[in-house]
Amino acid sequence: MFKDRIDAGYALAQRLLKYKNTEGAVLAVPKGGVPLGYVVANELGMPLELILSKKIGHPMHKEYAIGAVSLWGSFVVPHHDVSQSYIKQETARIEQYLKRMQNKFMAGRAPADLKGKTVIVIDDGIATGNTLLATINMLRAQRPSKVIVAVPVSTQAGYNMLSKHCDELISVIVERQYFPGVGFYYQNFEDVTEEEVIYYLEENKKKWHLLNNV
Repeated sequence: MFKDRIDAGYALAQRLLKYKNTEGAVLAVPKGGVPLGYVVANELGMPLELILSKKIGHPMHKEYAIGAVSLWGSFVVPHHDVSQSYIKQETARIEQYLKRMQNKFMAGRAPADLKGKTVIVIDDGIATGNTLLATINMLRAQRPSKVIVAVPVSTQAGYNMLSKHCDELISVIVERQYFPGVGFYYQNFEDVTEEEVIYYLEENKKKWHLLNNV
């Protein structure tokens, strides 16, 4: 079990040290992945960016992902008990949310050019893996040299599925049996605020500029 997301970030950074000072970027899934991404980016000497994607929850169980939406596309696993009208409605709602996130967190700053670079995607955990699968598919279109996914905890099913779609998948804990939810593996799993996201992005930017001015 991890004390909090910062503690989990240090655990991930130890598994990623071979990428230290590699030309690349850490892409955190907001908002929960941002504190972890901040630690990993600083430890590896990489810039921190956001990857704007969000899961589509099942109408009867919102925490269960049936797909995901990003500003560049969407991915849905068909379910016989989920209507197309629900998917369209949720997709439109999530797209508006992601546009607001983009304006709030990335206004005036172009996304990083990922072509030919090592990309490390960070989230606070994997349940089904559908959200991150959509993220990986989106990132491939930008032609990075490697796509690495790193999380503190994942289900065995999510791990098996995602490992086929990225160049490397790191999960400190892989839960092979009962999975009560990502938050179970943290002593402190409070929601990350938008103010915290802005803080971590700005602090990393300062460190990145100092590092490159030396």
